[in-house]
Amino acid sequence: MRLYLIRHPQPQVAAGVCYGSSDLAVTPEECARIRDAVLPQLQHLPTGTPLFSSPLRRCADLAEQLAVGLKFGLPQYDARLAEMHFGRWEMQSWDALPRAEIDTWANDLAYYRPGNGENVVQVAQRVHAFTDALLKLDVPQVIIVCHAGTIRLLNALKNSLPSGLSSSLSLEKAALLAAQTENKISYGELQILDCAR
Repeated sequence: MRLYLIRHPQPQVAAGVCYGSSDLAVTPEECARIRDAVLPQLQHLPTGTPLFSSPLRRCADLAEQLAVGLKFGLPQYDARLAEMHFGRWEMQSWDALPRAEIDTWANDLAYYRPGNGENVVQVAQRVHAFTDALLKLDVPQVIIVCHAGTIRLLNALKNSLPSGLSSSLSLEKAALLAAQTENKISYGELQILDCAR
């Protein structure tokens, strides 16, 4: 199965703010710019290719525009694709967060719950549950509009689990790999990930 992974457009939020699972809007101009950049890369896909999206607006708005542009049906929203929830850290400036809490997280990337939100293993578990369900579909490709953290986890799951995305082993290893991978995924970037069914 081939996954066409698309990061959402840049949301309306100040630089340096921890926004994780906060539901942020994207300007219509930014959404249209990303749509116009991505559509030509997807035009070859057959009608009926499943289109999944995180339900957060910054993803959902783009997914809906892609569905119209590709003449597909409505996207299928799945909360398991949402970005990590940072609890009380949400919408706080990274610079304003207590240094001791950030250091504690850095020392336990897999299991520490930043802001008493989710830990990375919990996010890996829900993304893995999504991929387990996805791989049961008998389709050659899917489009997924989601978040940088989700994309890093999907890559980590494929690269760190013994039998690809279908294995339930080593979620901690995948979570750590994703957490330790620097985010170099641009807003609106499309990545293609091939995985075994």
